[in-house]
Amino acid sequence: MGAGGPPLQREKTESLIQPAPHTKPPFTLSQIKKAIPPNCFKRSLLQSFSYVVYDLSFSFLFYYIATNYFHLLPSPFAYLAWPIYWIFQGCVLTGVWVIAHECGHHAFSDYQWVDDTVGLILHSALLVPYFSWKYSHRRHHSNTASLERDEVFVPKTKSEVPFYSKYFNNPPGRALTLLVTLTLGWPLYLALNVSGRPYDRFACHFDPKSPIYSDRERLQIYISDAGIFAATYVLYRVAMAKGLAWLICVYGVPLLIVNGFLVLITYLQHTHPALPHYNSSEWDWLRGALSTVDRDYGVLNKVFHNITDTHVAHHLFSTMPHYHAMEATIAMKPILGEYYQFDGMPFYKAAWREAKECLYVEPDENSPTKGIFWYRNKL
Repeated sequence: MGAGGPPLQREKTESLIQPAPHTKPPFTLSQIKKAIPPNCFKRSLLQSFSYVVYDLSFSFLFYYIATNYFHLLPSPFAYLAWPIYWIFQGCVLTGVWVIAHECGHHAFSDYQWVDDTVGLILHSALLVPYFSWKYSHRRHHSNTASLERDEVFVPKTKSEVPFYSKYFNNPPGRALTLLVTLTLGWPLYLALNVSGRPYDRFACHFDPKSPIYSDRERLQIYISDAGIFAATYVLYRVAMAKGLAWLICVYGVPLLIVNGFLVLITYLQHTHPALPHYNSSEWDWLRGALSTVDRDYGVLNKVFHNITDTHVAHHLFSTMPHYHAMEATIAMKPILGEYYQFDGMPFYKAAWREAKECLYVEPDENSPTKGIFWYRNKL
């Protein structure tokens, strides 16, 4: 990680983590863009669709093998085969989720109606309200690392930490917290705005009258709900025809894995002991966009269309298609210098470390600037 101040000493942590730079960068967004080859900003409808076909082909292949051959295996091997299917299918469908996410950013093609049509179909099939999340996610990009206006994984200050958190600040408690977060975090966020920005009244991604949305967006929230209703009806008909157990094995468990990876990826992109957050006295868009970190998921980087290891570029230029993001990342790193953040720790270890060290944020008591907040872990 880049160095932006004295090392942060963590309670019961031997390693020293260098804080990311938090002062205004000595470069502009325009200068970053000029360092990136112009072709990186070009969207190809054909190339984008090729990734949809590629992912769905593998998804169908895994489905075909599971439903046509697993029952022929001797029972011990069949019990082993299903978990393998769940993992493979969940990973591939996470890639499908990422493509739909690109549609929401208008990074799929030059045609907004194509992006919205493809995104609505793909996200609805994964029980995601496409337009609802598109708009809240857009606000996340507009307000990244703002303690008042960011939309997701907004850290609490120490005074906001619930009293019972200290009872979970131990290995069993952290394991339980991670399990609940990865399995229930996504539906709870959509339905109840858990871990999201606080609003003055109930906020829900399925409610067209939710305070998350402006009046001009409400009609499309109804469209998102219709997509979810249609997908749910299809799943109901499948369950009636094939049985609930069949549906859970073929679709339900892989969807849990998709949701888990989605939460994990987002959590690790925006949660790191070295990343600053800002209140309104210090926040600006560029510093907020740079307050994210690229991670290494090994072979899954490609399966997830590099959303994991090119996330800094994505926050700076969200309409850039994923197949150009690595080239752009390499080109802009010399400009960003220590403002570019990358952590190569294996993601499963990083999740445990962040759950241990990133419990709340507070200003550095030794700094005259009180609008910049850092993660702490001493309850």
